[in-house]
Amino acid sequence: MVHQYKLNGYNIVLDTVSGSVHVVDEVAYDMISLFKDNTEGEIINKMTDKYGKNLSPEELYECLEDIKSLVESKQLFTEDTFEDIAGGVKYRDKAIKALCLHVAHTCNLNCTYCFASQGKYKGERGLMSFEVGKQGIDFLIANSGNRRNLEVDFFGGEPLLNFDAVKQIVAYARTQEKIHNKNFRFTLTTNGLNINDEVIEFADREISNVVLSLDGRKEVHDRFRKTNAGTGSYDLVVPKFREFVSKRGDKSYYIRGTFTHFNTDFTKDLFHMADLGFTQLSMEPVVCSPDDPCALTEEDLPVLFEQYELLAKKMLKRHKEGKPITFYHYMIDLEHGPCIYKRISGCGSGTEYLAVTPWGELYPCHQFVGDKTFSMGNVWEGVTNDAIRQNFARCNAYSRQECKNCWAQLYCSGGCAANSYHATGSIGGVYEYGCKLFRKRMECAIMLKAAESLISSGDGKPNCEECENEYACH
Repeated sequence: MVHQYKLNGYNIVLDTVSGSVHVVDEVAYDMISLFKDNTEGEIINKMTDKYGKNLSPEELYECLEDIKSLVESKQLFTEDTFEDIAGGVKYRDKAIKALCLHVAHTCNLNCTYCFASQGKYKGERGLMSFEVGKQGIDFLIANSGNRRNLEVDFFGGEPLLNFDAVKQIVAYARTQEKIHNKNFRFTLTTNGLNINDEVIEFADREISNVVLSLDGRKEVHDRFRKTNAGTGSYDLVVPKFREFVSKRGDKSYYIRGTFTHFNTDFTKDLFHMADLGFTQLSMEPVVCSPDDPCALTEEDLPVLFEQYELLAKKMLKRHKEGKPITFYHYMIDLEHGPCIYKRISGCGSGTEYLAVTPWGELYPCHQFVGDKTFSMGNVWEGVTNDAIRQNFARCNAYSRQECKNCWAQLYCSGGCAANSYHATGSIGGVYEYGCKLFRKRMECAIMLKAAESLISSGDGKPNCEECENEYACH
């Protein structure tokens, strides 16, 4: 499948199966759009009608030969041979590589849009004991098969409300690494209220990536992210985040926000974060009931599309000025990956990745916690409801009929099972609103990476050292 679009002055042609991205001129762009459904003669005739005053037939034929060469080298109109293997990718083994440890089902904020019901997950409040966390580590090691690199996410609620358990669990896991030939990578998500010097030092030493929750401008952040006393938390957390990031150096972190119907101009929030000195940023669309006042609407979509384009253009400008920022949803490697198996199978929720409640119960991921329909077992007995795992194993880039003709299927891998479930009642459904946002983000991300590559090779315009033809594909 080929996807063509124009953005920020670039004519972009994406071969979805090979992942090849071509930035081309108008002539090549038009020829490629005609290539599959027209003969060579018909293509040349149509191009002559449009460009005959400026180009000779020889130049048109030369451009057509360049396109044919790309097809022959499997960089355009590449045949999709992956569907036949998609169904078996997650059945290869039952190894688990990551756990999300809910060390705290409680929170010191009272965010009204919180999918986790202010940390309670529609259940009881509670803190994970070290004994449960230790068993979680043992469960992960025992079920990780030959996988050496394992990941543990500390999540909540607010995990720093149970910081002692976090420290104990990490210390225990480190003692097991050499014994079992494993390597643990830890992440932590926090609202920041409990960050102090001890947390900063510990995170610097032990936590590979830290997610810091900030929605952007003070008025935007304080609208939803309030303390239990009902006051905004912006002034409490921003100084802590700035200190945390300044001491973290080159180690990974993300400032992660949520945008809603009330701040569809979310680029202002992202660049407010950048002005505060934060360079690794993420901004997620809220997912909630359609009747919630903060829910995104169909009328919001054109605004959001403009915002994503504006963000990409401003990021490109900052790149040229030597002041780059990283936006999580625009992180894409056009040269090295991810591998086709990952592109087919997706995030691994319910199969390679599980969530653990404070009481040791297993769920497919953090967004299913508390819904007993998706209870899979516990860290002592393991996965006892294998039917759920099998259902999640069937989720892939080809399992949804609606995805069959979508150019982005090998980038989203079929989408988020939790979003599908909450939107349609089935993990095999399609959250179409999220799909629209995802496709726009991918168009922007691909343009941004292609433009950065072209800038590094010259003046930001298509450049090819091997061909002097002005109308060649690139």
